[in-house]
Amino acid sequence: MLAKRAAPNRAHGAANRVRIIGGQYRRRLLDFPDADGLRPTPDRVRETLFNWLGQDLPGWSCLDLFAGSGALGFEAASRGAARVVMIERDARAVRALEANRTLLEGNQPAACHVDILRADALAWLANNRETFELIFIDPPFDSGLAATVLLDLGAHLKPGGHVYIEQALPVVAPSGLVLQRSGRAGRSHFALLIKE
Repeated sequence: MLAKRAAPNRAHGAANRVRIIGGQYRRRLLDFPDADGLRPTPDRVRETLFNWLGQDLPGWSCLDLFAGSGALGFEAASRGAARVVMIERDARAVRALEANRTLLEGNQPAACHVDILRADALAWLANNRETFELIFIDPPFDSGLAATVLLDLGAHLKPGGHVYIEQALPVVAPSGLVLQRSGRAGRSHFALLIKE
């Protein structure tokens, strides 16, 4: 029996498009491929997250694990982050991320350096020691990967660094992280945590 597919993600009536909601790329539409488990963070949830963070991320370094559509990483780039690293293992999603980076940069010099790496998020974390001010964790829905990744993030966060997590279950902060804010949108639970 075939699994029922979720309705296509839409922005402005177009399937598989997501809109950047703030910053220098505000209102730009980004295309992303149709893939199992790929559900971009909705506009309303991204707006809530960046309200919690104070809207702008001047000079921040950000990591977007399980980048998917790139909605979170490109939103951070739009809001003044100095560097965004996007990790995605699906080849079609990586090609779409690269095309969207080119679209956003256009002919203007990029204010933010966006690195897009085709890799498994867990393997990348195990082999990398870089630290970030903000890490986004939004793996394929119902995968259960978010809680696993959250346990090992302390070494990748700068002091006072933040973690945004989105998953099917309520978020529980592991040792070393404190839950600052949380919310729910439909079946998704989301939260912002800070390193102690």
